[in-house]
Amino acid sequence: MNGGSLGMRSGSYGSLDKQLQQNNNNNNSNNNYNGVSPIPTVRKPSKMQKEKERLFHWICKFAGRKRVGMLLLCVISAVVFVWVLYVGKGEDAQESEHVQTIGVNESMPLNNPVASNDLSSPNLVGVVHDLALPPPPPAVFLGYTLPPGHPCNIFTLPPPPADRKRTGPRPCPVCYLPVEEAIALMPKVPSDSPVLKNLTYIYEENLSRDGEFGGSDFGGYPTLKQRSDSYDIRESMSVHCGFARGIKPGRNTGYDMDDDDLLDMEQCHGVVVASAIFGNFDEINQPSNISDYSKATVCFYMFIDEVTETAMKSAGTLGSSKKVGLWRVVVVRNIPYVDARRTGKIPKLLVHRMFPNARFSLWIDGKLELVVDPYQILERFLWRKNATFAISRHYKRFDVFTEAEANKAAKKYDNASIDFQINFYKSEGLTPYSEAKLPITSDVPEGCVIIREHVPISNLFTCLWYNEVDRFTSRDQISFSTVRDKIISKTNWSINMFLDCERRNFVVQKYHKAVLDLFAQFADHHHKPAAVQPPPLPPSPPAAVLFDNPPIKSTLETSPERIVTIPVRKILPRRSRGRYGYRRHRKVAAGNINSY
Repeated sequence: MNGGSLGMRSGSYGSLDKQLQQNNNNNNSNNNYNGVSPIPTVRKPSKMQKEKERLFHWICKFAGRKRVGMLLLCVISAVVFVWVLYVGKGEDAQESEHVQTIGVNESMPLNNPVASNDLSSPNLVGVVHDLALPPPPPAVFLGYTLPPGHPCNIFTLPPPPADRKRTGPRPCPVCYLPVEEAIALMPKVPSDSPVLKNLTYIYEENLSRDGEFGGSDFGGYPTLKQRSDSYDIRESMSVHCGFARGIKPGRNTGYDMDDDDLLDMEQCHGVVVASAIFGNFDEINQPSNISDYSKATVCFYMFIDEVTETAMKSAGTLGSSKKVGLWRVVVVRNIPYVDARRTGKIPKLLVHRMFPNARFSLWIDGKLELVVDPYQILERFLWRKNATFAISRHYKRFDVFTEAEANKAAKKYDNASIDFQINFYKSEGLTPYSEAKLPITSDVPEGCVIIREHVPISNLFTCLWYNEVDRFTSRDQISFSTVRDKIISKTNWSINMFLDCERRNFVVQKYHKAVLDLFAQFADHHHKPAAVQPPPLPPSPPAAVLFDNPPIKSTLETSPERIVTIPVRKILPRRSRGRYGYRRHRKVAAGNINSY
Protein backbone atom coordinates (compact mmCIF):
# COMPACT_ATOMS: atom_id res chain seq x y z
CA MET A 1 0.00 0.00 0.00
CA ASN A 2 1.22 3.50 -0.72
CA GLY A 3 0.52 7.02 0.38
CA GLY A 4 -1.37 7.95 -2.76
CA SER A 5 -3.78 5.04 -2.47
CA LEU A 6 -4.36 5.68 1.26
CA GLY A 7 -5.21 9.28 0.53
CA MET A 8 -7.85 8.26 -1.96
CA ARG A 9 -9.34 5.68 0.37
CA SER A 10 -9.76 8.27 3.19
CA GLY A 11 -12.31 10.08 1.04
CA SER A 12 -14.68 7.07 1.12
CA TYR A 13 -15.35 7.49 4.84
CA GLY A 14 -18.19 9.92 5.93
CA SER A 15 -19.71 11.18 9.22
CA LEU A 16 -22.54 9.24 10.88
CA ASP A 17 -24.99 12.17 11.00
CA LYS A 18 -24.60 12.92 7.31
CA GLN A 19 -25.17 9.31 6.38
CA LEU A 20 -28.33 9.02 8.56
CA GLN A 21 -29.66 12.34 7.31
CA GLN A 22 -29.05 11.28 3.73
CA ASN A 23 -30.87 7.99 4.33
CA ASN A 24 -33.86 9.75 5.93
CA ASN A 25 -34.08 12.25 3.08
CA ASN A 26 -33.99 9.44 0.58
CA ASN A 27 -36.78 7.61 2.45
CA ASN A 28 -38.91 10.77 2.68
CA SER A 29 -38.44 11.55 -0.96
CA ASN A 30 -39.38 8.02 -1.88
CA ASN A 31 -42.51 8.20 0.27
CA ASN A 32 -43.55 11.55 -1.21
CA TYR A 33 -42.91 10.25 -4.66
CA ASN A 34 -45.01 7.16 -4.06
CA GLY A 35 -47.88 9.11 -2.59
CA VAL A 36 -48.17 12.14 -4.94
CA SER A 37 -47.23 10.65 -8.25
CA PRO A 38 -49.43 12.24 -10.93
CA ILE A 39 -48.97 9.29 -13.22
CA PRO A 40 -49.94 5.99 -11.63
CA THR A 41 -47.53 3.25 -12.48
CA VAL A 42 -48.83 0.05 -13.91
CA ARG A 43 -45.71 -2.02 -13.04
CA LYS A 44 -46.18 -4.32 -10.02
CA PRO A 45 -43.49 -4.61 -7.37
CA SER A 46 -41.22 -7.60 -7.76
CA LYS A 47 -41.04 -10.50 -5.34
CA MET A 48 -37.53 -9.43 -4.23
CA GLN A 49 -38.80 -5.97 -3.33
CA LYS A 50 -41.70 -7.45 -1.35
CA GLU A 51 -39.33 -9.70 0.60
CA LYS A 52 -37.07 -6.71 1.44
CA GLU A 53 -40.09 -4.71 2.69
CA ARG A 54 -41.26 -7.61 4.87
CA LEU A 55 -37.73 -7.98 6.29
CA PHE A 56 -37.58 -4.23 7.04
CA HIS A 57 -41.00 -4.26 8.76
CA TRP A 58 -39.95 -7.35 10.75
CA ILE A 59 -36.77 -5.57 11.92
CA CYS A 60 -38.72 -2.45 12.87
CA LYS A 61 -41.22 -4.59 14.76
CA PHE A 62 -38.61 -6.13 17.05
CA ALA A 63 -36.20 -3.13 17.35
CA GLY A 64 -36.60 0.54 17.88
CA ARG A 65 -35.36 3.31 15.64
CA LYS A 66 -32.08 3.79 17.53
CA ARG A 67 -31.26 0.12 17.34
CA VAL A 68 -32.01 0.09 13.59
CA GLY A 69 -29.61 3.02 13.07
CA MET A 70 -26.85 1.31 15.01
CA LEU A 71 -27.36 -1.88 13.05
CA LEU A 72 -27.13 -0.06 9.74
CA LEU A 73 -23.99 1.72 10.90
CA CYS A 74 -22.34 -1.59 11.82
CA VAL A 75 -23.26 -3.12 8.47
CA ILE A 76 -21.89 -0.16 6.53
CA SER A 77 -18.68 -0.16 8.59
CA ALA A 78 -18.18 -3.88 8.03
CA VAL A 79 -18.65 -3.49 4.27
CA VAL A 80 -16.16 -0.61 4.08
CA PHE A 81 -13.59 -2.50 6.18
CA VAL A 82 -13.83 -5.61 3.98
CA TRP A 83 -13.50 -3.47 0.83
CA VAL A 84 -10.42 -1.62 2.12
CA LEU A 85 -8.77 -4.87 3.20
CA TYR A 86 -9.42 -6.57 -0.15
CA VAL A 87 -8.20 -3.65 -2.29
CA GLY A 88 -5.12 -3.05 -0.11
CA LYS A 89 -3.99 -6.66 -0.32
CA GLY A 90 -4.44 -6.65 -4.09
CA GLU A 91 -2.29 -3.54 -4.55
CA ASP A 92 0.44 -4.80 -2.22
CA ALA A 93 0.63 -8.09 -4.09
CA GLN A 94 0.81 -6.25 -7.40
CA GLU A 95 3.62 -3.98 -6.21
CA SER A 96 5.67 -6.81 -4.72
CA GLU A 97 5.27 -8.86 -7.87
CA HIS A 98 6.42 -5.93 -9.99
CA VAL A 99 9.54 -5.27 -7.88
CA GLN A 100 10.65 -8.87 -8.05
CA THR A 101 10.75 -8.83 -11.85
CA ILE A 102 13.52 -6.19 -11.89
CA GLY A 103 17.02 -7.63 -11.77
CA VAL A 104 20.04 -5.95 -10.29
CA ASN A 105 21.68 -5.16 -13.64
CA GLU A 106 18.48 -4.60 -15.59
CA SER A 107 16.69 -1.37 -16.39
CA MET A 108 12.96 -0.85 -16.01
CA PRO A 109 10.93 -1.87 -19.07
CA LEU A 110 9.39 0.90 -21.11
CA ASN A 111 5.97 -0.76 -21.12
CA ASN A 112 5.61 -0.57 -17.31
CA PRO A 113 1.93 -0.33 -16.36
CA VAL A 114 2.69 2.57 -14.05
CA ALA A 115 4.20 4.54 -16.90
CA SER A 116 0.89 4.51 -18.75
CA ASN A 117 -0.86 6.38 -15.90
CA ASP A 118 -1.31 10.11 -15.76
CA LEU A 119 1.74 11.80 -14.29
CA SER A 120 -0.49 13.99 -12.17
CA SER A 121 -2.24 11.02 -10.56
CA PRO A 122 -1.56 10.64 -6.80
CA ASN A 123 -1.41 6.86 -7.33
CA LEU A 124 1.66 7.30 -9.57
CA VAL A 125 3.40 9.51 -7.00
CA GLY A 126 2.94 6.88 -4.32
CA VAL A 127 4.27 4.07 -6.51
CA VAL A 128 7.34 6.05 -7.57
CA HIS A 129 8.21 6.87 -3.95
CA ASP A 130 7.76 3.32 -2.68
CA LEU A 131 9.32 1.41 -5.62
CA ALA A 132 12.96 0.41 -4.95
CA LEU A 133 14.68 1.21 -8.26
CA PRO A 134 17.69 -0.97 -9.20
CA PRO A 135 21.18 0.58 -9.28
CA PRO A 136 22.20 1.94 -12.69
CA PRO A 137 24.34 -0.36 -14.85
CA PRO A 138 28.11 0.13 -14.45
CA ALA A 139 29.62 2.77 -16.69
CA VAL A 140 32.83 0.76 -17.14
CA PHE A 141 33.68 -2.84 -17.91
CA LEU A 142 34.51 -4.72 -14.70
CA GLY A 143 35.57 -8.06 -16.17
CA TYR A 144 34.02 -11.49 -15.84
CA THR A 145 34.84 -15.02 -14.77
CA LEU A 146 34.18 -18.17 -16.71
CA PRO A 147 31.61 -20.52 -15.15
CA PRO A 148 32.84 -23.16 -12.69
CA GLY A 149 34.05 -26.31 -14.37
CA HIS A 150 34.90 -24.54 -17.61
CA PRO A 151 37.87 -26.27 -19.31
CA CYS A 152 39.84 -23.02 -19.51
CA ASN A 153 39.66 -22.63 -15.72
CA ILE A 154 41.60 -25.84 -15.14
CA PHE A 155 43.84 -25.56 -18.21
CA THR A 156 47.57 -25.92 -17.50
CA LEU A 157 50.54 -25.88 -19.82
CA PRO A 158 51.93 -29.31 -20.61
CA PRO A 159 55.69 -29.81 -20.22
CA PRO A 160 57.71 -28.85 -23.30
CA PRO A 161 58.38 -31.73 -25.68
CA ALA A 162 61.81 -33.29 -25.28
CA ASP A 163 62.87 -32.98 -28.91
CA ARG A 164 66.60 -32.46 -29.32
CA LYS A 165 66.17 -31.75 -33.02
CA ARG A 166 64.03 -28.68 -32.32
CA THR A 167 65.97 -26.06 -30.43
CA GLY A 168 64.96 -22.61 -29.30
CA PRO A 169 61.51 -21.15 -28.52
CA ARG A 170 58.35 -22.81 -29.75
CA PRO A 171 54.57 -22.33 -29.43
CA CYS A 172 52.56 -23.79 -26.57
CA PRO A 173 48.84 -24.59 -26.26
CA VAL A 174 46.39 -21.79 -25.44
CA CYS A 175 42.80 -22.26 -24.23
CA TYR A 176 40.67 -20.08 -26.51
CA LEU A 177 36.90 -19.83 -26.40
CA PRO A 178 34.94 -20.60 -29.57
CA VAL A 179 34.60 -17.58 -31.83
CA GLU A 180 30.88 -17.23 -31.15
CA GLU A 181 31.38 -17.19 -27.38
CA ALA A 182 34.28 -14.73 -27.64
CA ILE A 183 32.17 -12.36 -29.74
CA ALA A 184 29.30 -12.57 -27.24
CA LEU A 185 31.67 -11.60 -24.39
CA MET A 186 32.88 -8.42 -26.08
CA PRO A 187 32.41 -5.61 -23.51
CA LYS A 188 29.53 -3.24 -24.17
CA VAL A 189 31.21 -0.39 -22.29
CA PRO A 190 34.86 0.71 -22.04
CA SER A 191 37.17 -0.47 -19.29
CA ASP A 192 38.18 1.79 -16.45
CA SER A 193 41.03 4.26 -16.98
CA PRO A 194 42.62 4.85 -13.55
CA VAL A 195 43.07 8.54 -12.67
CA LEU A 196 43.32 9.72 -16.29
CA LYS A 197 39.93 10.41 -17.88
CA ASN A 198 40.65 12.94 -20.62
CA LEU A 199 43.74 12.86 -22.86
CA THR A 200 44.52 15.41 -25.58
CA TYR A 201 47.57 15.83 -27.79
CA ILE A 202 49.90 18.77 -28.33
CA TYR A 203 49.80 20.46 -31.71
CA GLU A 204 52.50 22.98 -32.61
CA GLU A 205 52.00 25.11 -35.69
CA ASN A 206 55.51 26.47 -35.22
CA LEU A 207 57.70 23.75 -33.79
CA SER A 208 59.72 24.71 -30.74
CA ARG A 209 63.17 23.16 -30.68
CA ASP A 210 63.87 23.95 -27.05
CA GLY A 211 64.32 20.30 -26.17
CA GLU A 212 67.67 19.44 -24.66
CA PHE A 213 68.24 16.47 -26.97
CA GLY A 214 66.36 14.09 -29.21
CA GLY A 215 62.97 14.60 -30.78
CA SER A 216 61.94 15.20 -34.38
CA ASP A 217 59.74 17.38 -36.54
CA PHE A 218 57.16 14.61 -36.51
CA GLY A 219 57.06 13.97 -32.77
CA GLY A 220 58.05 17.43 -31.61
CA TYR A 221 60.87 18.43 -29.30
CA PRO A 222 59.53 18.13 -25.76
CA THR A 223 61.82 19.40 -23.04
CA LEU A 224 62.92 17.26 -20.14
CA LYS A 225 60.54 19.22 -17.92
CA GLN A 226 57.65 18.40 -20.26
CA ARG A 227 58.78 14.79 -20.20
CA SER A 228 58.75 14.78 -16.40
CA ASP A 229 55.31 16.44 -16.28
CA SER A 230 53.89 13.82 -18.62
CA TYR A 231 54.51 11.17 -15.95
CA ASP A 232 52.55 13.15 -13.36
CA ILE A 233 49.25 11.39 -14.01
CA ARG A 234 46.21 13.65 -13.64
CA GLU A 235 42.55 13.51 -14.58
CA SER A 236 43.09 15.67 -17.70
CA MET A 237 46.39 15.74 -19.56
CA SER A 238 47.85 17.03 -22.82
CA VAL A 239 51.04 15.37 -24.11
CA HIS A 240 53.19 15.04 -27.20
CA CYS A 241 52.10 12.01 -29.22
CA GLY A 242 53.46 12.31 -32.75
CA PHE A 243 51.79 14.20 -35.61
CA ALA A 244 52.91 17.40 -33.89
CA ARG A 245 52.64 19.64 -36.96
CA GLY A 246 48.97 19.09 -37.78
CA ILE A 247 45.57 18.96 -36.16
CA LYS A 248 44.51 15.87 -38.11
CA PRO A 249 46.99 12.96 -38.07
CA GLY A 250 48.09 11.97 -41.56
CA ARG A 251 47.29 15.31 -43.22
CA ASN A 252 50.40 17.46 -43.71
CA THR A 253 51.93 16.10 -40.52
CA GLY A 254 54.50 13.75 -41.93
CA TYR A 255 53.43 10.14 -42.34
CA ASP A 256 50.77 11.50 -44.71
CA MET A 257 47.91 9.41 -46.11
CA ASP A 258 45.26 9.98 -48.76
CA ASP A 259 41.97 11.54 -47.70
CA ASP A 260 39.92 8.51 -48.72
CA ASP A 261 42.14 6.31 -46.55
CA LEU A 262 41.75 8.68 -43.60
CA LEU A 263 37.98 8.68 -44.06
CA ASP A 264 37.83 4.89 -44.09
CA MET A 265 40.00 4.70 -40.99
CA GLU A 266 37.61 7.01 -39.15
CA GLN A 267 34.73 4.67 -39.99
CA CYS A 268 36.30 1.81 -38.05
CA HIS A 269 34.46 1.69 -34.71
CA GLY A 270 35.29 -1.79 -33.43
CA VAL A 271 38.46 -3.87 -33.79
CA VAL A 272 41.55 -2.97 -35.84
CA VAL A 273 44.30 -5.35 -36.91
CA ALA A 274 47.26 -3.26 -38.08
CA SER A 275 50.62 -4.09 -39.59
CA ALA A 276 53.27 -2.34 -41.69
CA ILE A 277 56.01 -3.02 -44.22
CA PHE A 278 58.57 -0.30 -44.94
CA GLY A 279 61.59 -0.48 -47.21
CA ASN A 280 60.16 -3.55 -48.96
CA PHE A 281 61.53 -5.52 -46.03
CA ASP A 282 58.84 -8.25 -45.84
CA GLU A 283 56.21 -10.03 -47.87
CA ILE A 284 52.52 -9.52 -47.06
CA ASN A 285 51.24 -12.48 -45.04
CA GLN A 286 47.53 -13.21 -45.26
CA PRO A 287 45.68 -14.00 -42.00
CA SER A 288 44.20 -17.48 -41.75
CA ASN A 289 41.48 -19.16 -39.66
CA ILE A 290 39.49 -15.92 -39.64
CA SER A 291 35.72 -16.20 -39.07
CA ASP A 292 33.19 -14.70 -41.46
CA TYR A 293 32.06 -12.35 -38.70
CA SER A 294 35.60 -11.03 -38.28
CA LYS A 295 36.02 -10.63 -42.03
CA ALA A 296 32.91 -8.45 -42.02
CA THR A 297 33.56 -6.42 -38.85
CA VAL A 298 37.32 -6.27 -38.20
CA CYS A 299 39.41 -3.63 -39.99
CA PHE A 300 42.61 -5.14 -41.44
CA TYR A 301 45.08 -2.37 -42.39
CA MET A 302 48.56 -2.73 -43.86
CA PHE A 303 50.71 0.43 -44.03
CA ILE A 304 53.45 0.57 -46.67
CA ASP A 305 55.80 3.20 -48.03
CA GLU A 306 56.33 4.17 -51.67
CA VAL A 307 59.32 1.82 -52.05
CA THR A 308 57.16 -1.14 -51.02
CA GLU A 309 54.30 0.14 -53.21
CA THR A 310 56.55 0.15 -56.28
CA ALA A 311 57.77 -3.38 -55.59
CA MET A 312 54.23 -4.69 -55.05
CA LYS A 313 52.89 -3.09 -58.22
CA SER A 314 55.76 -4.45 -60.27
CA ALA A 315 55.05 -7.92 -58.83
CA GLY A 316 51.33 -7.53 -59.65
CA THR A 317 50.17 -7.94 -56.04
CA LEU A 318 48.75 -4.42 -55.58
CA GLY A 319 46.06 -2.97 -57.84
CA SER A 320 43.73 -0.01 -57.88
CA SER A 321 41.39 -1.57 -55.30
CA LYS A 322 44.01 -1.13 -52.55
CA LYS A 323 43.08 -4.59 -51.30
CA VAL A 324 45.45 -7.53 -50.96
CA GLY A 325 43.41 -10.38 -49.56
CA LEU A 326 41.96 -9.21 -46.24
CA TRP A 327 44.37 -6.29 -45.98
CA ARG A 328 43.40 -2.75 -46.89
CA VAL A 329 46.73 -1.31 -48.08
CA VAL A 330 47.47 2.31 -47.16
CA VAL A 331 50.41 4.02 -48.85
CA VAL A 332 52.22 6.41 -46.51
CA ARG A 333 54.01 9.40 -48.02
CA ASN A 334 56.37 11.99 -46.60
CA ILE A 335 58.01 9.44 -44.31
CA PRO A 336 59.40 11.30 -41.26
CA TYR A 337 62.43 9.04 -40.63
CA VAL A 338 65.19 7.57 -42.72
CA ASP A 339 65.33 4.48 -40.51
CA ALA A 340 62.49 2.18 -41.58
CA ARG A 341 62.43 0.51 -38.17
CA ARG A 342 61.85 3.83 -36.43
CA THR A 343 59.10 4.67 -38.94
CA GLY A 344 57.47 1.35 -38.11
CA LYS A 345 56.98 2.51 -34.51
CA ILE A 346 54.35 5.04 -35.68
CA PRO A 347 51.61 2.55 -36.64
CA LYS A 348 52.78 0.22 -33.89
CA LEU A 349 52.44 2.67 -30.98
CA LEU A 350 50.18 5.42 -32.35
CA VAL A 351 47.40 3.33 -33.88
CA HIS A 352 44.88 5.05 -31.59
CA ARG A 353 45.68 8.37 -33.26
CA MET A 354 45.08 7.03 -36.76
CA PHE A 355 41.89 5.17 -35.76
CA PRO A 356 40.24 7.65 -33.37
CA ASN A 357 36.94 5.74 -33.16
CA ALA A 358 38.27 2.19 -32.76
CA ARG A 359 37.85 0.42 -29.41
CA PHE A 360 40.44 -2.37 -29.66
CA SER A 361 43.54 -2.96 -31.74
CA LEU A 362 45.91 -5.80 -32.47
CA TRP A 363 49.33 -4.90 -33.84
CA ILE A 364 51.47 -7.55 -35.54
CA ASP A 365 54.84 -7.05 -37.22
CA GLY A 366 54.98 -7.40 -40.99
CA LYS A 367 56.99 -10.62 -40.70
CA LEU A 368 54.14 -12.38 -38.83
CA GLU A 369 51.13 -14.33 -40.07
CA LEU A 370 47.98 -14.19 -37.94
CA VAL A 371 46.50 -17.69 -37.54
CA VAL A 372 43.82 -17.17 -34.83
CA ASP A 373 40.63 -15.11 -34.99
CA PRO A 374 41.09 -11.59 -33.50
CA TYR A 375 38.06 -11.92 -31.20
CA GLN A 376 39.51 -15.07 -29.64
CA ILE A 377 42.81 -13.27 -29.00
CA LEU A 378 41.10 -10.26 -27.46
CA GLU A 379 38.96 -12.46 -25.21
CA ARG A 380 41.89 -14.56 -24.05
CA PHE A 381 44.45 -11.84 -23.31
CA LEU A 382 42.34 -8.73 -22.58
CA TRP A 383 38.72 -9.34 -21.59
CA ARG A 384 39.25 -12.49 -19.55
CA LYS A 385 42.14 -10.82 -17.71
CA ASN A 386 40.27 -7.51 -17.32
CA ALA A 387 43.30 -5.79 -18.89
CA THR A 388 43.60 -2.88 -21.31
CA PHE A 389 47.13 -3.67 -22.54
CA ALA A 390 48.78 -7.02 -23.24
CA ILE A 391 52.19 -7.88 -24.65
CA SER A 392 54.33 -11.00 -24.49
CA ARG A 393 57.56 -11.06 -22.55
CA HIS A 394 60.84 -11.96 -24.22
CA TYR A 395 61.40 -15.69 -24.44
CA LYS A 396 64.93 -15.49 -23.05
CA ARG A 397 65.80 -12.08 -21.60
CA PHE A 398 63.99 -10.27 -18.82
CA ASP A 399 66.52 -7.62 -17.75
CA VAL A 400 66.99 -4.29 -19.58
CA PHE A 401 70.76 -4.26 -19.08
CA THR A 402 71.05 -7.71 -20.62
CA GLU A 403 68.82 -6.61 -23.49
CA ALA A 404 71.01 -3.57 -24.14
CA GLU A 405 74.15 -5.70 -24.31
CA ALA A 406 72.43 -8.12 -26.70
CA ASN A 407 71.49 -5.21 -28.98
CA LYS A 408 75.06 -3.97 -28.98
CA ALA A 409 76.44 -7.44 -29.70
CA ALA A 410 74.03 -7.86 -32.62
CA LYS A 411 74.86 -4.35 -33.90
CA LYS A 412 71.19 -3.42 -33.99
CA TYR A 413 71.96 0.19 -33.13
CA ASP A 414 74.85 2.49 -32.44
CA ASN A 415 76.52 1.31 -29.26
CA ALA A 416 77.20 4.81 -27.95
CA SER A 417 73.51 5.74 -28.29
CA ILE A 418 72.47 2.60 -26.42
CA ASP A 419 74.94 3.34 -23.62
CA PHE A 420 73.70 6.94 -23.39
CA GLN A 421 70.09 5.77 -23.04
CA ILE A 422 70.93 3.17 -20.40
CA ASN A 423 73.01 5.65 -18.38
CA PHE A 424 70.18 8.20 -18.52
CA TYR A 425 67.72 5.62 -17.16
CA LYS A 426 70.21 4.60 -14.47
CA SER A 427 70.38 8.22 -13.33
CA GLU A 428 66.58 8.08 -12.93
CA GLY A 429 66.76 4.96 -10.79
CA LEU A 430 66.77 2.05 -13.25
CA THR A 431 68.07 -1.12 -11.61
CA PRO A 432 68.51 -4.68 -12.89
CA TYR A 433 65.45 -6.87 -12.68
CA SER A 434 65.01 -8.86 -9.47
CA GLU A 435 62.31 -10.75 -7.64
CA ALA A 436 61.50 -7.57 -5.73
CA LYS A 437 59.53 -6.48 -8.80
CA LEU A 438 57.09 -9.37 -8.57
CA PRO A 439 54.31 -9.77 -9.65
CA ILE A 440 56.00 -8.07 -12.63
CA THR A 441 57.74 -10.99 -14.30
CA SER A 442 59.90 -9.23 -16.90
CA ASP A 443 61.27 -5.86 -17.95
CA VAL A 444 61.80 -6.89 -21.56
CA PRO A 445 58.88 -7.47 -23.94
CA GLU A 446 58.76 -9.24 -27.27
CA GLY A 447 57.30 -6.21 -29.00
CA CYS A 448 56.19 -7.76 -32.30
CA VAL A 449 52.60 -8.13 -31.02
CA ILE A 450 50.57 -5.60 -29.01
CA ILE A 451 46.97 -6.17 -27.87
CA ARG A 452 45.22 -3.18 -26.40
CA GLU A 453 42.01 -1.33 -25.65
CA HIS A 454 41.91 2.32 -26.59
CA VAL A 455 41.22 3.95 -23.22
CA PRO A 456 43.02 7.10 -22.00
CA ILE A 457 45.54 5.36 -19.74
CA SER A 458 46.70 2.84 -22.37
CA ASN A 459 46.80 5.61 -24.99
CA LEU A 460 49.01 7.65 -22.66
CA PHE A 461 51.33 4.70 -22.20
CA THR A 462 51.92 4.23 -25.93
CA CYS A 463 52.30 8.00 -26.43
CA LEU A 464 55.02 8.23 -23.79
CA TRP A 465 56.62 5.02 -25.04
CA TYR A 466 56.77 6.51 -28.53
CA ASN A 467 58.28 9.74 -27.15
CA GLU A 468 61.11 7.68 -25.64
CA VAL A 469 61.71 5.99 -29.00
CA ASP A 470 61.73 9.40 -30.68
CA ARG A 471 64.15 10.89 -28.13
CA PHE A 472 66.54 7.97 -27.69
CA THR A 473 67.15 4.84 -29.80
CA SER A 474 64.50 3.06 -31.84
CA ARG A 475 64.98 -0.10 -29.75
CA ASP A 476 61.62 0.06 -27.97
CA GLN A 477 62.42 -2.95 -25.77
CA ILE A 478 64.94 -0.82 -23.87
CA SER A 479 62.49 1.97 -23.00
CA PHE A 480 59.43 -0.20 -22.29
CA SER A 481 59.95 -0.87 -18.59
CA THR A 482 60.88 2.73 -17.77
CA VAL A 483 57.60 4.10 -19.13
CA ARG A 484 55.59 1.26 -17.59
CA ASP A 485 57.07 1.62 -14.11
CA LYS A 486 56.62 5.40 -14.05
CA ILE A 487 52.90 5.10 -14.85
CA ILE A 488 52.32 2.16 -12.49
CA SER A 489 53.89 4.13 -9.64
CA LYS A 490 51.13 6.78 -9.99
CA THR A 491 48.12 4.53 -10.74
CA ASN A 492 46.84 1.01 -10.16
CA TRP A 493 47.09 0.27 -13.88
CA SER A 494 48.88 -2.89 -14.98
CA ILE A 495 49.98 -4.71 -18.12
CA ASN A 496 49.29 -8.35 -18.95
CA MET A 497 52.69 -9.75 -19.92
CA PHE A 498 51.91 -13.25 -21.16
CA LEU A 499 54.29 -16.01 -22.22
CA ASP A 500 56.13 -15.76 -25.49
CA CYS A 501 55.12 -19.30 -26.37
CA GLU A 502 51.48 -18.19 -26.15
CA ARG A 503 52.22 -15.43 -28.65
CA ARG A 504 53.75 -17.98 -31.00
CA ASN A 505 50.46 -19.88 -30.82
CA PHE A 506 48.47 -17.21 -32.69
CA VAL A 507 51.16 -15.75 -34.97
CA VAL A 508 53.65 -17.60 -37.16
CA GLN A 509 56.97 -15.95 -37.87
CA LYS A 510 58.10 -15.77 -41.46
CA TYR A 511 61.50 -14.97 -42.93
CA HIS A 512 62.40 -11.45 -43.93
CA LYS A 513 62.51 -10.85 -47.65
CA ALA A 514 66.32 -10.66 -47.72
CA VAL A 515 66.58 -14.12 -46.15
CA LEU A 516 64.03 -15.53 -48.61
CA ASP A 517 66.01 -14.11 -51.52
CA LEU A 518 69.17 -15.64 -50.10
CA PHE A 519 67.48 -19.02 -49.78
CA ALA A 520 66.35 -18.71 -53.40
CA GLN A 521 69.95 -18.16 -54.47
CA PHE A 522 71.03 -21.29 -52.64
CA ALA A 523 68.17 -23.25 -54.21
CA ASP A 524 69.13 -22.09 -57.71
CA HIS A 525 72.76 -23.03 -57.09
CA HIS A 526 71.79 -26.44 -55.73
CA HIS A 527 69.57 -27.33 -58.71
CA LYS A 528 72.22 -26.63 -61.37
CA PRO A 529 73.27 -29.72 -63.43
CA ALA A 530 76.14 -31.53 -61.75
CA ALA A 531 79.47 -31.60 -63.60
CA VAL A 532 81.50 -34.74 -64.25
CA GLN A 533 84.13 -33.61 -61.80
CA PRO A 534 83.16 -33.41 -58.10
CA PRO A 535 81.70 -29.95 -57.37
CA PRO A 536 84.00 -27.57 -55.50
CA LEU A 537 83.22 -26.36 -52.03
CA PRO A 538 80.79 -23.42 -51.91
CA PRO A 539 82.34 -19.98 -51.56
CA SER A 540 82.42 -18.57 -48.04
CA PRO A 541 80.93 -15.05 -48.58
CA PRO A 542 77.28 -16.23 -48.78
CA ALA A 543 77.64 -18.19 -45.54
CA ALA A 544 79.26 -15.20 -43.88
CA VAL A 545 76.41 -12.99 -45.02
CA LEU A 546 73.93 -15.53 -43.70
CA PHE A 547 75.31 -15.57 -40.19
CA ASP A 548 76.91 -12.12 -39.74
CA ASN A 549 74.32 -9.72 -41.13
CA PRO A 550 72.48 -8.17 -38.12
CA PRO A 551 68.93 -8.37 -39.53
CA ILE A 552 69.46 -12.00 -40.42
CA LYS A 553 70.93 -12.66 -37.03
CA SER A 554 67.80 -11.20 -35.51
CA THR A 555 65.77 -13.77 -37.38
CA LEU A 556 67.95 -16.57 -36.15
CA GLU A 557 67.58 -15.36 -32.59
CA THR A 558 63.83 -15.14 -32.71
CA SER A 559 63.10 -18.39 -34.51
CA PRO A 560 66.13 -20.71 -34.58
CA GLU A 561 63.91 -23.73 -35.03
CA ARG A 562 63.25 -22.63 -38.60
CA ILE A 563 66.94 -22.38 -39.50
CA VAL A 564 67.95 -25.89 -38.50
CA THR A 565 67.68 -27.30 -42.02
CA ILE A 566 69.98 -24.82 -43.77
CA PRO A 567 70.93 -25.82 -47.33
CA VAL A 568 74.66 -25.62 -46.40
CA ARG A 569 74.52 -29.27 -45.44
CA LYS A 570 73.30 -30.29 -48.88
CA ILE A 571 76.07 -28.42 -50.69
CA LEU A 572 78.86 -30.41 -49.06
CA PRO A 573 80.11 -33.32 -51.24
CA ARG A 574 79.09 -36.71 -50.00
CA ARG A 575 82.65 -37.99 -49.83
CA SER A 576 83.68 -35.17 -47.48
CA ARG A 577 80.97 -36.03 -44.92
CA GLY A 578 83.31 -37.86 -42.63
CA ARG A 579 83.63 -37.53 -38.95
CA TYR A 580 85.12 -34.03 -39.21
CA GLY A 581 82.52 -32.93 -41.75
CA TYR A 582 79.69 -33.79 -39.39
CA ARG A 583 81.46 -32.14 -36.48
CA ARG A 584 81.86 -28.98 -38.52
CA HIS A 585 78.14 -29.06 -39.40
CA ARG A 586 77.15 -29.44 -35.75
CA LYS A 587 79.03 -26.25 -34.91
CA VAL A 588 77.02 -24.30 -37.49
CA ALA A 589 73.56 -25.52 -36.48
CA ALA A 590 74.05 -26.05 -32.77
CA GLY A 591 71.69 -24.45 -30.25
CA ASN A 592 70.59 -24.75 -26.66
CA ILE A 593 67.43 -26.63 -25.88
CA ASN A 594 65.05 -24.08 -24.40
CA SER A 595 61.75 -24.64 -22.74
CA TYR A 596 58.62 -22.65 -23.46
